[in-house]
Amino acid sequence: MSKSEIRIDPKPLFDLSPYLYMQFMEPLGVTDSSVEGAWDWMKYEWLPDVIAKTRDLAPTLMRYGGIFSAYYRWREGVGPRDKRVPMLNHLWGGIETNQIGTAEFCEFCELVGADKFYCVNFLSEGKEAYARTPDGKDRSAGPDEAAEWLDYCNNPDNAERIFHGRKQPYNVKLWQLGNETSYNFWGNAIDVELAAKRTVDFAKAMRKVDPSIDLIGWGDDAWGPRMLDVAGEHLQYIAAHIGPASRSEPNVLRDNDYRKDWARTWEQLMESHQPVQEKISKIRQEVAGYDTKLAITEGHFGLRGRNRCEVLSSWAAGVANARTLNVHERNGDFVKIATLADFCGNRWMVNALYIQLPNQTAHLMPVGYVMSLYRKHVGKQEIAVKGAPAGLDITASRDGDTVYLHVINTEMKKSVKTDLAVDGYDIISGKIFELCQEPDFEVMITTADQLTVQEKDMGKDSEWTFPAASVSAVELKVKAKN
Repeated sequence: MSKSEIRIDPKPLFDLSPYLYMQFMEPLGVTDSSVEGAWDWMKYEWLPDVIAKTRDLAPTLMRYGGIFSAYYRWREGVGPRDKRVPMLNHLWGGIETNQIGTAEFCEFCELVGADKFYCVNFLSEGKEAYARTPDGKDRSAGPDEAAEWLDYCNNPDNAERIFHGRKQPYNVKLWQLGNETSYNFWGNAIDVELAAKRTVDFAKAMRKVDPSIDLIGWGDDAWGPRMLDVAGEHLQYIAAHIGPASRSEPNVLRDNDYRKDWARTWEQLMESHQPVQEKISKIRQEVAGYDTKLAITEGHFGLRGRNRCEVLSSWAAGVANARTLNVHERNGDFVKIATLADFCGNRWMVNALYIQLPNQTAHLMPVGYVMSLYRKHVGKQEIAVKGAPAGLDITASRDGDTVYLHVINTEMKKSVKTDLAVDGYDIISGKIFELCQEPDFEVMITTADQLTVQEKDMGKDSEWTFPAASVSAVELKVKAKN
């Protein structure tokens, strides 16, 4: 095998979950007009351009909740609009109108072809600051309220939903119990013992309504082993929040120092996937021996100043995010649900989709471009990359006689020429779907159309040159050798 050869072993290693490309929707109050910014308030419907761009993004799964779920009372967001109760958005600020509730979120998922996923109010995460409004109103909810929401969504005969105009059930099959229960901000009055015990209570109440649902319990901060000891028989997944980050100092990715030295910025971005791999490995080791899988229900760059941290608009960040997607895929035997962005908004740079207000134009961010590319060109089973040239970060998968490669050229200025080979197979044909720009190119409303996927045919000699700072999906049609 030459140093310039990409060699693939086509033997299946494990099944890949379609939920590695989840999106995460949360009302972010005054910090980002996320959910309500995607809504047409004149017509009471989702903005057509947001729907169109989300279909291009092609998420397999949409999650609703986050910290917001710690003080969300679902009944305030169902039924006639003039009867819906506004609520204080405790953490993110402002008042939520609840005009976007269960019906609207489920409709959005149906419009874009994504499965639905809710995070329930899990005792307000044990935090008094979430459980009470300043005037003393109770915002905490327990197993009964979660079970009633599940019944509303999934019971074909639920009278309340039918009265509200929806005869068919919404069929929400995935539910998370606790968003970030172990995280110690705003005080933490719940420990793993109590959380695990109450997880059992929630699971029993909800499964009494619908035994077919899948449940996610909280497992971050080394909670996984004890959570699974107590509640493991009720859970299909444990959750953790894991995102890329740079540890180098000085960290030029913080705020907007990144423009001063692009070589240093590139170097720090190209190492940002490493903490993700380390944390996945740590949790894998903690829960070794259990059958429960990992759900990364939130994951994005952890940067100070994330609301206006424009480095995440750069193509360099797109390449870095692709490296983290490769980490998720390599760990696909354990990681079955994952995301790499918050879904949409008009301020946060960690979003996959950016909404330009007030003229309501939406475009994908770099992370959204790479998630869309990977989602559309991936196999059902992971296979091994036996060798690759220096500078290329590659994962491989297959579906029958099609082999898929996700290839990242981590060289900022240098292209990499390769030969491609699949053990025991002849390559009949190949297509390349390529994203490439200068690392300092920034995706804005005026430049969004300048970052597009280029489809190219690979020659019969099975050679290809991957441009500097590129992310490519390769599709190889193969035939077993005689």
